[in-house]
Amino acid sequence: MLIRYKKRLEKIAMGLLSFMPDEKEVKRLQDTIKEYESNDHWQLFLWKVEEDILGAVGVIVSTEDNEVIVQHITVDPSHRNLGIGKNMVQAVKEYYPSLQVKPNVQTEKFLDKCIDC
Repeated sequence: MLIRYKKRLEKIAMGLLSFMPDEKEVKRLQDTIKEYESNDHWQLFLWKVEEDILGAVGVIVSTEDNEVIVQHITVDPSHRNLGIGKNMVQAVKEYYPSLQVKPNVQTEKFLDKCIDC
């Protein structure tokens, strides 16, 4: 289930985002989380299964361009290859039904594999 990021989940979100290649440094992670908290166009969602948070997907919403750019997508390594990433992309599409979901450079390869989502 896709849930919106809340400040109380900051450490979990930072842990998940740290699996992204460009988000390895603590300062960079802190800046990214701060941007999600302060910028209305940046939205961070977490993927919850029962009581566990297993993934994160971050988007930039551009209603002017009718698109949602997936800029972060990550799954806990011990739960990869189970379809969680594809489920998150599908949930984002359902969350923003009138906008086209597109990748950025970092998420392009994954979203290309996820064409049928």
